[in-house]
Amino acid sequence: MALEGKGKTVVVGLSGGVDSSVAALLLKRRGWEVVGLFMKNWEDDDDDEYCSSRRDLIDVMSVSDAIGIDVEVVNFAREYREHVFSIFLEEYRAGRTPNPDVLCNSEIKFKAFLDHALKMGADRIATGHYAGARESEDGFQLLKAEDGGKDQSYFLHRLDQRQLSKTLFPLADLYKREVRGLAGEAGLHVALKKDSTGICFIGERPFKEFLMRYLPPRKGEIRCLDDDRPLGEHDGLAYHTLGQRQGLRIGGVRGGRGSETGEHEAWYVAKKDLARNLLYVVQGRGHPALFSDGLTADRLSWISGDRPHAHWVYGAKTRYRQADAPCGIEHIDAGSCRIRFAAPQWAVTPGQSVVLYESRVCLGGGVIL
Repeated sequence: MALEGKGKTVVVGLSGGVDSSVAALLLKRRGWEVVGLFMKNWEDDDDDEYCSSRRDLIDVMSVSDAIGIDVEVVNFAREYREHVFSIFLEEYRAGRTPNPDVLCNSEIKFKAFLDHALKMGADRIATGHYAGARESEDGFQLLKAEDGGKDQSYFLHRLDQRQLSKTLFPLADLYKREVRGLAGEAGLHVALKKDSTGICFIGERPFKEFLMRYLPPRKGEIRCLDDDRPLGEHDGLAYHTLGQRQGLRIGGVRGGRGSETGEHEAWYVAKKDLARNLLYVVQGRGHPALFSDGLTADRLSWISGDRPHAHWVYGAKTRYRQADAPCGIEHIDAGSCRIRFAAPQWAVTPGQSVVLYESRVCLGGGVIL
């Protein structure tokens, strides 16, 4: 989508990081009337050492002064709790591992934020996401970013035609090193600021301890999937995810599966039994129980509004930064789809998103069952 915008207004979501700062800078240079908007979406522990919103707001104000734009601060904490965090907790209670960034984008950054910006009189919104959008004969398409190592289309796969038609992605054709270079040349002090990680708008923090505040511990046994022998104790199934290696507190066992040399092999989470509160583990990353030939997904969302064709070849991601895995759709309807991989995939995790691609075009996806 062309970035020229003389006489038009764009509201840019500013986070205090280098990406959104450069997005605003580029649009200002392209003639847009740029207004920055800083979203505050988390209030439970605003003075906590892990909550960086105050520091981020200071960075936003500094960047806006340097670029020469106005900034508005808006509070979406209620919307975030109702439409993102409550679902996040509900999924963990059900033994799944949700992806809050996907919901955060569809419900907050491209819904609450978009609606607010349009009420302000904006023609478009913009973010610092590494992704692209273009208009075709069939409508708007979401594209992978030029920088494959930073591409964030996976997190944006639930966007619809209205949202894409109103959104600009100024970083679509830029590599991260170029973004930092542009920030440095413009004298923006965030040029070398560390990228934010952790839960969307909540930040990077000891995750298990954070989750325990909302989901109390419920201890149970850890067992070996191969022979059902007990190995230790877990604090709660909600605190573990498929493929997890760290934090099991059971060490390695000499002579485990695949260990012909008698060396210690790591244990990995392979299964949860919610009914009996059991956590099953296997030894070795290459254990067959960690691989899946296919998956079923529900809560489907397709960017074009139309379902992809069954029996065509697509690329699928079942986690962020994963290489596209060749696959086919065996069955698809309005409620769910069944996907079969050309080669088994590691740690396909219920609650995470599966996202389908045709080359650079992101088609949409669903939640893994």
